[in-house]
Amino acid sequence: MLFRQRFLDGIATGQVTLAFRRWEKPAVTPGRTQRTPAGVLEFLAVDLMALAAITDREAKQAGYKTLDELRQELAAGREGKIYRIRFHLAGPDPRIALRKRTSMTAAERKVIDGKLARLDAASRHGPWTRRVLDLIRRNRGVRAVELAARIGGEADKFKLDVRKLKELGLTKSLGTGYGLSPRGRAYLKRK
Repeated sequence: MLFRQRFLDGIATGQVTLAFRRWEKPAVTPGRTQRTPAGVLEFLAVDLMALAAITDREAKQAGYKTLDELRQELAAGREGKIYRIRFHLAGPDPRIALRKRTSMTAAERKVIDGKLARLDAASRHGPWTRRVLDLIRRNRGVRAVELAARIGGEADKFKLDVRKLKELGLTKSLGTGYGLSPRGRAYLKRK
């Protein structure tokens, strides 16, 4: 479940605790969690709603200034039933603390080596992890489309690959492009 940037600050402060979506069937499940830029959300409830049953208070809890604003957005959106999703911020994204680490033990390095080797082995376009890490190291803040072109790849596939490196705490997204995290720099330092 994606959240637009305008809602993330409210989620981070705990002011936004509801979302409304049009779905054919629910895309989230109570009790499950999801990482977002605001932190890890835990979904508490997913309820089918009628557009007319949404209250002004609920619209504000979802981060809208007015009920009309929310209703217009839902009316203009895709087809499907309307669901109210209740959630709370369960904690920070664990990848943030991971990528801030500036040192690495031999055991941690070995684990990362194994995970990168598995990513390379599973790739349809051959080994890529070291090449992409080096590319990001040399080109901090360069847009994905430009980086992908430098290695003869497609931007969407490149972004997916970078997300896999981000899961390991090795890269981070910048306002524009990517950069190595301190953990990523520590990993590459001894390679």
